[in-house]
Amino acid sequence: MAWKKSLFLLSVATVACRQSSAFGVNSAAATTPSTAFSHSHSHAAATSVYQHGRRASGVRLDAVSTSGMWNAGLSFGKGPFRFYEGFDQWMSPFADEDKEAYPELFELPDGVYEVSMKKPLGIVFEEVDAGRGVYVTDLVEGGNAEVQGTVQKGDVLIGVTAVKVIGAKWERRLIPAKDLDFDTVVGAIGSNEDRWGCQNVILQFARPGEFDEERVASHLDFFNPPGDS
Repeated sequence: MAWKKSLFLLSVATVACRQSSAFGVNSAAATTPSTAFSHSHSHAAATSVYQHGRRASGVRLDAVSTSGMWNAGLSFGKGPFRFYEGFDQWMSPFADEDKEAYPELFELPDGVYEVSMKKPLGIVFEEVDAGRGVYVTDLVEGGNAEVQGTVQKGDVLIGVTAVKVIGAKWERRLIPAKDLDFDTVVGAIGSNEDRWGCQNVILQFARPGEFDEERVASHLDFFNPPGDS
């Protein structure tokens, strides 16, 4: 079947990606193959962390201050949120009162884990459905993922770091991947290049039978940008 595409993700540093909808506006610099990962808007404000009434594990997302989390214009490429190095690091700038009031926002959901590894990953992905989501179908023998020992067959990719470049500035963000197609995931992985200071790729997976769909969806909402970012 056409949607059952797989790849041994051994060399993806120069893969051009198709545009999708999760990581901000297009820029001319970001659409060049092997330069960065680019997205266009189709969800717009519907995926904003500021959307009125959305909740994460019973917590209104707009109850937590996200000032400085999404930068635009002259602020792009600056501040503590410009480069994703891991979930704990990313959440560390938030105020202590937020962490005390909403501890569930500052923990990965049950059944979700995060891994950091160098390319080539040694992971074989296939699409879950045609054009939507990927999961692990195999690990390359002796590859980085198999040697690390965390990723398992069947795990669903829900997040991956990607680089966005505007002019001479760039940011690396964790972008929700649960609804991305195969080519876009490959492009996101490939954008984590040495020239942007990326020594690794960071991925979040959900393990079937151990995670709650609604809880994971709420977790990913926090990483979706506002409509103007």
